[in-house]
Amino acid sequence: MKSVLTNPILMFLVRISLGGIFVISSLDKLADPGAFTMSILNYKIVGTLLATTTATILPSLELLCGLSLILGLYPRTSTLLITLMLIVFTVFVISALLRGLDISCGCFSQDPDVNKIGYSKILENIGMILMGVWLICVNNYGIALIRFFPQKNNIPGDLKK
Repeated sequence: MKSVLTNPILMFLVRISLGGIFVISSLDKLADPGAFTMSILNYKIVGTLLATTTATILPSLELLCGLSLILGLYPRTSTLLITLMLIVFTVFVISALLRGLDISCGCFSQDPDVNKIGYSKILENIGMILMGVWLICVNNYGIALIRFFPQKNNIPGDLKK
C-alpha cells in the first residue's frame, strides 16, 4: 500500500489536479477584482479595506502557487500555501453556513447565483486539504515539469553572482 501512496505518477497527478484547480479559480478573480471584493464582503467577516486588499493579492497568489505546483517549482512551499488557503476558505464557509448566509462561495465565478455555499463545498475543500497534507507528509512530488525546460549553463561570470 505504501508504494501506491508514494507512486511518482500518482503524486504528479495529485499535484497537477490541486495546482490546476487553483490556476482555474484565480482567473475569474483576476478578471474582475471588484466582483471578487463583493464576494468576500458577502461573508460579513472583514471590512472593505481588507476585502479590497485580499481581492487584489489573493488571485495572484493562487495563480502563482497553482503554476508553481504544476511545474514542480518549490512544490513544498506551494502545497503549504495552498493548504493554508484552503483551511481559511473552509473556515469562512463554515462560519457563513452557521450564520445562515445564502451566498456564492466566490471560488470559480463571481456570479452571486453560482456555486452557493453548502456542506458539499466543505467536503470538497476537506478533500483538497487532505490532498495537500498528503503531498506535504509524503514529501514526494513526482515528476517536475520544470526539469523539461532548457537550462542556461552559459551564464557570464558577472551574472552568476
